[in-house]
Amino acid sequence: MNVRRRSSAAALAAIAVIGAAAAPAVAADPSPSSSPSRTAPSGLYGTTDPQYDGVWRQSLALLAQDTAGVVPSSTAVKWLTDQQCANGAFAPFRADPAADCDAKTPIDTNNTAAAVQALWAVGGHGDVVKSALGWLKSVQNEDGGWGYSPATPSDANSTSVVVGALTATETDPEKVVKDGKSPYDALLTFALPCADDKGAGAFAFQPDKDGKLLPNADATAAGVLGALGEGLVAEAADKADAASCTDADKPTREGAAANAAAYLTATLAKEGHLVSALGGSADQPDYGNTADAVVALAAQGGADKAAGPLAWLERNAAKWAAESGPAAYAQLIFAAHATGTDPRDFGGTDLVEKLNATGPAPQGVAAKDTASANADEKSDEKDDDSPFGVWWFVGVCLVFGIGIGFLLSNRNKKQQP
Repeated sequence: MNVRRRSSAAALAAIAVIGAAAAPAVAADPSPSSSPSRTAPSGLYGTTDPQYDGVWRQSLALLAQDTAGVVPSSTAVKWLTDQQCANGAFAPFRADPAADCDAKTPIDTNNTAAAVQALWAVGGHGDVVKSALGWLKSVQNEDGGWGYSPATPSDANSTSVVVGALTATETDPEKVVKDGKSPYDALLTFALPCADDKGAGAFAFQPDKDGKLLPNADATAAGVLGALGEGLVAEAADKADAASCTDADKPTREGAAANAAAYLTATLAKEGHLVSALGGSADQPDYGNTADAVVALAAQGGADKAAGPLAWLERNAAKWAAESGPAAYAQLIFAAHATGTDPRDFGGTDLVEKLNATGPAPQGVAAKDTASANADEKSDEKDDDSPFGVWWFVGVCLVFGIGIGFLLSNRNKKQQP
C-alpha cells in the first residue's frame, strides 16, 4: 500500500484526532439549538411528541448520519441505547428509561429492528445489538416472519425491517428459521401473482380478513428490500433489464423482488410519485413511500430505474421534510445514497445539515467524499516538502504519547453479536 505524504498541518490534524480517540472519556455534546420541550427529551432528534415514533426517528436519524459520513452525537446514541428494555426489545418511547419494562410496555419488532440497524452502523454497542437480535429471534412466528407486536400475524413490512436488521449484522436470514421456515418464506406468501389484474407482482401488507391479498405500495417497497436481503440503507444494483412481472410455479425471492419492482414502476409512472388517501379526502402525494420506492427500485434494478421518482422528490420534497422532521430527512438521505445522489445538494437542499439541525450537534464528519479527498491529496503532494512525511511524524508523537495514556484504537470498532 502506498501512503502519500501530507503537509505538517495535516499531520497535526491527524494527531489531534488520535488524541481525541485516546481520551478516556468523551465530553458532553453541545445541546440542541433550541431548548428541549417536555415532549422532546434531551438527546432526541425532533421536537414533536415522541410517544409513537421516538425510537424510530432516532434510529433513522443516526443511520442517515452514518450513511452521510457524519459521526453522531454521543448524547443522541445514548438516548437510543437507554430506551432498550432488559429483554432486548425496544418500544416506540419510554419516558422513564430507568424504570423496568413490564407487560404494559408496548415493545415491537419495527422499532427494535430499526435500532439494531442504527446501533450496528455507529458501532461500539455489540451487547445492545446482540440482546435485541436475541429478542427478535425469540418472537419469530411459525411462518418464518414477524408481526409488528409479538404474537401478532406476520406482515410484509415488519418481516422486511427485521430482515434488514439481520443482514446488517451479518446474520443470514435463511438460517433464522422457525418450524423450518425462514423470513424469505414468509415474504413470498405476501406476493401477488402476475395474473392479478390490480396488483400484478405487488406485495400485500398481509391477507385481509377473507384471506385475500391486496396490493399495497408501502408493503411493496418494503418487500422488495426484504426479499433482496437489504436494510433501510441499500446500495444500487448493477443495471438490470426493464422490470417486468413474470409468474413462476415457485418464484424465488429475487424473482418476487423483480415482480414487485415492476409493480412500483408502473404505479409511479402514473403521476411520478406514490399517493395516499387520508380519511376520505382526495389522494395526496406520499413523499415517504415514494422515497422508500426509490431505494427499492435502485436496489433491485440500478439507480437509473429510480430516476423519475427521485427527480420528483428533488423538486418537491424539501417542504415535506421540513414539516415532518428527522425521519423524513433520513428517508431522503437513504434515497440519495441508493442512487448515488449528493445528499448535501438534493434539489438545492442540504439534507444532512437540515437533519443535524433537528437535534444534538454531531461529533464531526467521519470522512471526506472521494473527490475532495483526492483533490486534497494532490494539493498536499505539491505543498509538502518534508523529507519524511506525515506517518513518520505521527509515529514519533505516538511514541511520546505512550507515556501519558493508552491509545483506544478499538473504541469505535463494530462488535459482532
